Amino acid sequence: MRQVREIVRLSLEAGLSTRVVGERVGVGPTTVRDTLKRFACAGLAWPVPEAISDAELEQLLHGVPGVKRRRRTAARRPPD
Repeated sequence: MRQVREIVRLSLEAGLSTRVVGERVGVGPTTVRDTLKRFACAGLAWPVPEAISDAELEQLLHGVPGVKRRRRTAARRPPD
C-alpha cells in the first residue's frame, strides 16, 4: 500500500525536501513529486480529515485499483 498520508505530512507539515521524504518513506523522489501533484489536483488540503481512510485517500489520488485508464492513441496510418 502506498504511504500517501505520510508523504504528504512529511512534505507539507515538516517541510522536508522530496529527496528526504523519499528516503524516509522508502520511495524515490519522483514518486514523492507525483504523489504531491496528485494530492493538489484532487483538491485536497493538509491536514486530511481523519474521516478519510488511507484506502479512500489512495483511491482519490490513484483511482480504483485494477482499472486502467485508457490512453489516446494516434490514428494508425495504413502502410505505404
